[in-house]
Amino acid sequence: MSDRRRVTFRWDLDKTYLNTEFDSLRGLVRIPFESAEDKVAAPGVAALIRGLRSAAELRRVEVRIRFVSGSPPQVGKAILGKLALDRVVHDGVTFKDQWGRIRRGKFRDLREQVGYKLTELLRDRRDEPPGTEEYLFGDDWESDPLIYSLYADVVSGEIDRRELAEILDELGVDPELRDVADVLAARVPKEQIVRRVFINLARATPPARFRPYGERLVPSFNYLQTAACLFDEGVLDEDGVAEVVAAMRSEGGYDSRRLVNSLRDIERRGHLSEAGAAVLVDRLAKNAALPQSRAGRSRWRDGWLRLRRRVFDGVARVAPRRADYLSLIPALADRMARLERAEEQA
Repeated sequence: MSDRRRVTFRWDLDKTYLNTEFDSLRGLVRIPFESAEDKVAAPGVAALIRGLRSAAELRRVEVRIRFVSGSPPQVGKAILGKLALDRVVHDGVTFKDQWGRIRRGKFRDLREQVGYKLTELLRDRRDEPPGTEEYLFGDDWESDPLIYSLYADVVSGEIDRRELAEILDELGVDPELRDVADVLAARVPKEQIVRRVFINLARATPPARFRPYGERLVPSFNYLQTAACLFDEGVLDEDGVAEVVAAMRSEGGYDSRRLVNSLRDIERRGHLSEAGAAVLVDRLAKNAALPQSRAGRSRWRDGWLRLRRRVFDGVARVAPRRADYLSLIPALADRMARLERAEEQA
């Protein structure tokens, strides 16, 4: 058996990789007819995924990149084509049979993601060699923060089968999927393997709302913030971050001020270490990816870092070890109800 380090990066597609419009019935109907060229990726995300694979291969780390999507298999050709256009090498995409639900008029089932995604994640985890580390990437559109955090706590053994059944029952997950989740949860080895959960703030949800999920979950406004944290984790190198910066300039129209402010924000919120921030800014300045500003760095050290030590370090110390899922479910249910009302109005 190989003793090399192994890492898997698990990605959602819609609103995480792709700027998919499914917040209205009109947008849902249009999705199956889009071509690869019609689909638009979030600025910097393709460069980030390419950089993660390149950095892993340079360090001789075994790497897998997997996608799990709430989109139907009928759009698979276009999505696979988009990934090819973006030069994203991956190890598989899992789709949900949404189109069948639309044809049967079961529009309410379109929103059920917890049971579907959790079982797919657990099923895929069975095929991973023991010790494989994972980084998870989702968005704030629906329930990814809860799904990914719940998955991480199940595979670590923080949540037992009884508590999992109670949570899934409270969420209203289909009984058949609850049974599948129970069987899979019992079979996966219990390991602390999920390093970080990154949530793309596609709705610009205030980051403080994710505090109940603990330090493992990182809300990020763009993929430079995500890339900076992954650089700090040691799974992305400075060349990879520089590629993300270049992509965000060309794909998203980010200027230097906005990029620097993004780094200041993620560091201020305590997700990027002081040392990692300093190293990254200096290295990006040296290769001209970001402007070198001694005054800017001084303001950062003397202002933002001081604020983080006084406020955000205190928040981190009292952050829960794991989420209290039952207390989070009412807010999630309210959010889903509002989404359904907005869809009906559209």
